[in-house]
Amino acid sequence: MSQSADMTGIVHKRPRRWHILVFLLPCVLIYTAVMVLPLIETLRQAFFNVVDGQRAFVGFANFQALFGDPNWSRDFWNALKNNVIFFCIHMLVQNPIGILLAAMLSLPKLHFAAFYRTAIFLPTLLSFVIVGFIWKLILSPIWGVAPWMMDLVGLKWLFGPWLGKADTALVTVSLVSVWQFVGIPMMLIYAALLNIPDEIIEAAECDGITGWSQFFKIKLPLILPSIGLISVMTFVANFNAFDLVYSMQGALAGPDKSTDILGTFLYRTFFGFQLQLGNPSMGATIAAVMFLIILAGVSLYLFGIQRRMRRYQF
Repeated sequence: MSQSADMTGIVHKRPRRWHILVFLLPCVLIYTAVMVLPLIETLRQAFFNVVDGQRAFVGFANFQALFGDPNWSRDFWNALKNNVIFFCIHMLVQNPIGILLAAMLSLPKLHFAAFYRTAIFLPTLLSFVIVGFIWKLILSPIWGVAPWMMDLVGLKWLFGPWLGKADTALVTVSLVSVWQFVGIPMMLIYAALLNIPDEIIEAAECDGITGWSQFFKIKLPLILPSIGLISVMTFVANFNAFDLVYSMQGALAGPDKSTDILGTFLYRTFFGFQLQLGNPSMGATIAAVMFLIILAGVSLYLFGIQRRMRRYQF
């Protein structure tokens, strides 16, 4: 009920909080116009195609072609496989390094911790185009500085045209992405470590648990919710990735499509490239599959993993 009575029996109306609606409405309208409506239109377009020069409803025919037609399925499964590898490298390299850096930067006796945090986080603010261009110059066998630097430490024999070889290009691009974005998990884990109550740390020290033993036995279980959040953010970002691969390897994601992921495959399909004509219907189908993959991953985290980690929250 929207009314309440005080001790004198006078009925007061609860004030309606219209200001909440006033503040939320502009954001909701902008988000709906920019995100929700284009998403709905993209999903709808995935069920249409051009038949005999006319736009017609084709049901799941586009999805059947994407999964089963060799003209589409070969590139799709290759892009999906590369995207999974791209994601796994971030999960196995970026996030553990971010956790390790956060643990080191949270040490109270570490000098210049603020400088280190800023230096590690700074690449996150750089443009994808700048990062891709700089790393192409660094790794170039002709004028790059990587061969010279590896020669200084006696490892020049390990250097090769990593971006130009199909078996190393995807790993190289993935590690460049790790370098750029390792600051995000580092800062989130660092904030979670600072949020641990001092009483817990003091109790652990009284029991003789210090150093890295304290981190793994006390702190790590307490920051598992933050690690789960970072994992799902990594999943969403990696399956939406496009810019860095495009800036380093181009729309064809060479060599021989060895760095092709769903984002670059979507770009070529929707807009066309060189002699390939654009196909908005199949592009929308790829976008719909990407949306469903991300939705499935996020749902698994929210309804499966997150519930099990709530017991660690304060």
